[in-house]
Order: sequence, then structure tokens, then C-alpha cells
Amino acid sequence: MKIGLGGGCHWCTEAVFQALAGISDVEQGFIRSEPPEDSWSEAVVVTFDPVALPLESLIEIHLRTHSSTSHHKMRGKYRSAVYVYDAGTGVKVGRILRGLQREFEEPLVTHVLSLAGFKLSDERFRNYYATDPDRPFCKTYIDPKLALLRKRYGGALRETPAAAE
Repeated sequence: MKIGLGGGCHWCTEAVFQALAGISDVEQGFIRSEPPEDSWSEAVVVTFDPVALPLESLIEIHLRTHSSTSHHKMRGKYRSAVYVYDAGTGVKVGRILRGLQREFEEPLVTHVLSLAGFKLSDERFRNYYATDPDRPFCKTYIDPKLALLRKRYGGALRETPAAAE
């Protein structure tokens, strides 16, 4: 199954989802939906096995690894959304978001949107964390997200962290 996830820097989002078991591919790039959400925004498209990693778990991890309750000034570049390929998946995702809302003190700003376009990042930026986790950006922004994953979702992690194939 494929789904798009946007909310924060795509370098961070890519590293989070590359660390999860059940994900076979993470494509980092720019995504858009239909108007009025048709401007390009940083995101990833993940291919995952919903048996190994249920959609609800995937979405919960997404919500907890970006500012899913904040209307901050960078929302144009970092639209908080789950992008779907079909209406049926959109209905499921909406139901999941409503169910997870009770676990957050503030209202979620994450939208369910149809995926209207996706373009890959320049190759030199893909697998950003996997190729050099010692970069200052990685230490400052990605390492804390991965620490949260290990603490809260340890059972969902790959045995060997690496870029998804």
C-alpha cells in the first residue's frame, strides 16, 4: 500500500519512516493535492505492508514525529497531511485521525488530501540521514525523532536502521 505523508522537513520524515519495519520504500520529495492545497510541500511517499505496519500505527507515528497540532508559519512548505490515492483510503484515514485526536491535548491540524502530484527531491538530498547521520542538522532535528521512535515504538523499528530498499 502507498500513502503520502507531509508535515515537517522531508529529511526528517524520510529518516523516521526508513527506520520502521514494514516499510519497503520511502520516496522523499514534494507533494501537492487539489486546490487550494495545490502548492508543492515537502513530504514522503511510503510503500508499506499494512499487515506488518497497520495504517493506524503509521499515522500515529506520523502525527507524533511532526508538529501535527501547530499552525506555525511554515505550514505552506510543511503542510500537515496524509495524502491518499483513493477515496476509500481517505475515509479510513479520516476515521483514524478522529480516533487519535483524543490522545492529543490540542486539535490536530493534519488534513486528509488526495495525492495529485509528487516529484522526487534532487538525488543528492535523498537518504539524507542514512548517508551521513553526523551532520549537525541530523543531530539537532532527526536524532530526537528517532529517539522518540525507539522509546515509544521500539517494536515497530527495523532491526538494522538503513535506507528503505
